[in-house]
Amino acid sequence: METFRQNLELIIRSRTPLIWIKTNEEERLQSILKATCERLNITKLVSWDCVNGIRGVLNEENKFKNNPIGILNWIKEQKANQSTLLLLKDFHRFYEDPTIGRTLKELSVYLRETSHNLIFNSHVYPTSNEFDDLMTIIELPLPDQNELINLLENIAKKTNSDLKRNDLIDLAIASSGLSEARVRQVAAKALTQRGKISSSDIKEIIEEKKQVIARSEILEFFESQSSQNDIGGLKILKDWLNQRYQAFSSEAREYGLPLPKGVLLVGPQGTGKSLIAKSIAKSWCMPLLRLDVGRLFSGLVGSSEARTREAITKTEAMSPCILWIDEIDKGFGGDARSDGGTSQRVLASLLTWMAEKESAVFVIATANAIDKLPPELLRKGRFDEIFFLNLPNANERSKILNLHIKKRRPNYDFPLETIVDRTQDYSGAELEQAVIEAMHFAFSERREISERDLIKAVSELIPLSRTAKEQIDQLKGWASTGRARFAS
Repeated sequence: METFRQNLELIIRSRTPLIWIKTNEEERLQSILKATCERLNITKLVSWDCVNGIRGVLNEENKFKNNPIGILNWIKEQKANQSTLLLLKDFHRFYEDPTIGRTLKELSVYLRETSHNLIFNSHVYPTSNEFDDLMTIIELPLPDQNELINLLENIAKKTNSDLKRNDLIDLAIASSGLSEARVRQVAAKALTQRGKISSSDIKEIIEEKKQVIARSEILEFFESQSSQNDIGGLKILKDWLNQRYQAFSSEAREYGLPLPKGVLLVGPQGTGKSLIAKSIAKSWCMPLLRLDVGRLFSGLVGSSEARTREAITKTEAMSPCILWIDEIDKGFGGDARSDGGTSQRVLASLLTWMAEKESAVFVIATANAIDKLPPELLRKGRFDEIFFLNLPNANERSKILNLHIKKRRPNYDFPLETIVDRTQDYSGAELEQAVIEAMHFAFSERREISERDLIKAVSELIPLSRTAKEQIDQLKGWASTGRARFAS
């Protein structure tokens, strides 16, 4: 946020006449502009919108309602030595009018000789490139941690909420990615329900974040019910993830550790790649955002790149969070010539961000086929590590079977050794399906599940290791060359 303020002040002091600020937070922007005017000794801060007209000039309040030309001519009439900052709200609805366009071009020359500035406030970027050389465009970022802490602290003081410092910081971290108005809404709900704000409001904050992501066509807020205890095996990967989780702490920053970047999980279908992504969100208590790669690519030229930038911006605003890119090989494994290079440009944007990001966003990408992955995705620096999830061994199969049976029939009492022996090269998903199939057999006869049911179920199930043997052998061969760590 401090960078935005410094940049804005520099733009104003350098006599930039036309400034476009993209934001939905009108009230917050006006507060920032007021503080900016005080620091730069600007005489007047005046705002205008088409309904209320001019505001901030005592003898001219409410003038120029629905008269955009009138307010542009008004700034011309102000004394050159009395610096004025004029904020025009929702002006994107007028500026394409030929008369207004011409007036703005003349103002861009005239205002350079004065100490006045025009600031356009809109929720969108300019849709025309006619003013590209005349106008500076910046975006007001969402409130940072310091702003959120100050905001919540002020609300706590005004409402006599006994908010401890640790709870205050936890609330601020959870509120990352929300506008000031949405944080106030959460506080208002808490005050209505309990008469104070507290750390228990984090659940409400998560609900507000869901609403923000729900408006996105590309990102999906994924609420996970699975923890790492629901996954059998994969001990090496689980231990590695626990180490990375500790690296998000402030102690890790003081120790000199950088924020973790992410992990690429490669392996046959059904080996638990997606389940790992979901379980991390539950274990780490972080929001899980699923990026739909298919929706990044749309028919309009240039819109895919814009959607990618939007997804990155929203993801960073939600940090600390986990970004899950499922089956990344299907999104970027095609021929770039068939789509005019769009997939390559989108991939380049993602890779650049992944390599350079400084936000607390942990990226989990999953892939079923390694031959379709672009080489640049596998290069060091994109991910912290690449893990290969192999088909479970005998010990892991026993744990997976026990986990799924106990979850559904906690009082089962029969050995698993025979089933484990007969399920070599079965994936975790296939073992779960075998348990469900065995339960169907038992339920149809209204009795408890038995070893015989499971033996019958696994004998009738044809595993992927047989139907896609060549693909799985290729994956195993690739991993065995040392290009990826084994997850177990």
